[in-house]
Amino acid sequence: MSSMQTSNLEKSGTYTLGDRTVKRLGYGAMQLAGKGVFGPPKDRAEAVAVLREAIESGVDHIDTSDFYGPHVTNQIIKEALHPYKDDLVIVTKVGAVRGEDASWNPAFSKEALTQAIHDNLRNLGLDVIEVVNLRSMHGTYGPEEGSLEEPLSVLADLQRQGLIKHIGLSNVTSKQVADGRKITDIVCVQNLYNLAHRADDPLIEELAAAGTPYVPFFPLGGFSPLQSSTLSDVAAKLGATPMQVALAWLLQRAPNILLIPGTSSRAHLRENLAVADITLSAETVAELEGIGSAKPE
Repeated sequence: MSSMQTSNLEKSGTYTLGDRTVKRLGYGAMQLAGKGVFGPPKDRAEAVAVLREAIESGVDHIDTSDFYGPHVTNQIIKEALHPYKDDLVIVTKVGAVRGEDASWNPAFSKEALTQAIHDNLRNLGLDVIEVVNLRSMHGTYGPEEGSLEEPLSVLADLQRQGLIKHIGLSNVTSKQVADGRKITDIVCVQNLYNLAHRADDPLIEELAAAGTPYVPFFPLGGFSPLQSSTLSDVAAKLGATPMQVALAWLLQRAPNILLIPGTSSRAHLRENLAVADITLSAETVAELEGIGSAKPE
């Protein structure tokens, strides 16, 4: 456990998401469901407590999806936080459904997407969703090219009906973002990115130039043992956890990065939110960035 206490989240800075301003440290609800993001959590009362403490600590951006559980995380969010504070921005994701075997399956038809939006509205207790991310299912483990015109047009239609305020994209390439902007405003992009996986560096710069937030998921996903040990060494020197250092690096990486670390425990929540208090020196950043660049130029 780090010795750092819950931070003043203001220190993380703010950024525009859609037409709202949010703190750059938010909360991702994925871990509030059961194992494998399927079924109910082991401890529902703790899940509710985590959400309430996040809001009390100043979090104003929660990332969720009705396919977490499915339905579980949204129902817990509603139980914990409804009626919602005026400044809370809830972002959800559509484009997949869960099989009985916990599999993740594409759900891009007009019927499936419309159903997903109505499920999110009902389970969250909302009349309109602030931001809906369309998750591309062209690639399972990372972005792959392929047209998103049909599903994005369905969401744009639901947006015109007033059920969705803003639309974002997840698991996408630079070309898919550019193509998407011809259909509707794209207000955020959510992709896998961390110290060890830097393929989106150019996309982050493109989005920053456009004033569009980039929301990385899996801040510790896919690290090799060597990369993990380097991160652990740096963290030990700073008196922080590896997760805290990985998040602090992301906060410093670019001003348009919004973080949504998830956890099902209040102790971990406090650790995650404390990264607003961590400033990494240029020397530490250089050492950390060696983790991702340990490959031929």
